[in-house]
Amino acid sequence: MKLGYQTNTWGGVVGHPAGVTSVKDLYYLANGSTEEALRDIAEAGFDGFEIFDGNLMQFKDRKEEFKSLLQHHSLHLIGVYSGGNFIFPDILEEELQKIDEVAAFAAEVGAEHLVVGGGAVRANGILESDYAALGAALDRVVDIANKYGLVASYHPHLGTNVQAPEQLDKLMPLTKINLCPDTAHIEAGGGDPVEVIKKYRDRIPYIHFKDYANGEFLPLGKGHQKFDEMLRLLEEVQYDGWITVELDSWEDPKQGAKISRSFLANLEAKA
Repeated sequence: MKLGYQTNTWGGVVGHPAGVTSVKDLYYLANGSTEEALRDIAEAGFDGFEIFDGNLMQFKDRKEEFKSLLQHHSLHLIGVYSGGNFIFPDILEEELQKIDEVAAFAAEVGAEHLVVGGGAVRANGILESDYAALGAALDRVVDIANKYGLVASYHPHLGTNVQAPEQLDKLMPLTKINLCPDTAHIEAGGGDPVEVIKKYRDRIPYIHFKDYANGEFLPLGKGHQKFDEMLRLLEEVQYDGWITVELDSWEDPKQGAKISRSFLANLEAKA
């Protein structure tokens, strides 16, 4: 297994405040230290990492410093996570311009994957036409990723118009984008991550593992997710991509990473 970790645990999942008045600057952002995150991820035994677009773009004018961090910790930049509303024509071009700039820099510093979440939920509820709009926007994300040699995937997420399994099934025929399942978000949205992987495994080039129980996101092995079954399904299609562990927040981020890495080591030993 090629194993990575998301840096968002260091600081938690927030957003850039500039996005309140400027869509083109609306990045995901974790308030913690990227330098600390990379050190801890490497020491926990992971080989790569994924990073929020806002945290990556903090290094836009410090490219060599960022590359040195990767080299110092012997880490691969697996990918960058971005997103948007995607259903409102008036702001779509601004959102795609932001994603284009993120993808360009991510590729420049060695990323492989561009992962996006989103699809806004309107104040008055979801329109059926929103799925077609989202699918069309995601196709444009794929084109952006292709331009820079990245692999684009969609990440279902709580709070978007694709959080439930039936919503995912509406979207996927309407877009050419790949799927990056987040196993805990799928369960929290009412789905079975094993069944989602079974259904879409031919469209999964990248995956997020996160455990879940009693409404809480947890390090691997602390919840009840069936990761052994998920891995078996992926092995059947000769999956050779990255598995990135994501944990939105944890009191001791490094300890959370170590717990998940130990769990994965046990799975590897059994395999």
